[in-house]
Amino acid sequence: MNYWLVKQEPAKYSWEQFVKDDGTFWDGVRNFQARNNLKSMKKGDRVFFYHSVTGKEIRGVAEVAREAYPDPSGGEGGWVMVDLKPVSPLKKSVTLQDIKEHPDLQDIPLIKQSRLSVMPLDAKSFQLILMLGATSLAGK
Repeated sequence: MNYWLVKQEPAKYSWEQFVKDDGTFWDGVRNFQARNNLKSMKKGDRVFFYHSVTGKEIRGVAEVAREAYPDPSGGEGGWVMVDLKPVSPLKKSVTLQDIKEHPDLQDIPLIKQSRLSVMPLDAKSFQLILMLGATSLAGK
């Protein structure tokens, strides 16, 4: 299993709307590195849902429900999208400040490549963020 983080402005599409919709397609990515990350996602991979711009916090965990397929809004260029479905909210949102202050999270892409909208996480960082969010995914 691989681990990821996707970013979205809550004014455009919030965690709450994502849960209400019981999932969505993740389209509109127009950065080559983020596109390659989408292409690397596999069904069942776990994904943090991060509110960017306002809030700047991880709100919940999603799962890749469908692997990369063509994004019809992308025209030419091989742009792709994936389908995500909610797994669990975090019991406590993990803020960007929480992450910046944790010594073991200093090298994650959220800190090093802050403008990237779809980024990989290693298993240790994913588990550490779950712990900061007082959340267990056992049985989910």
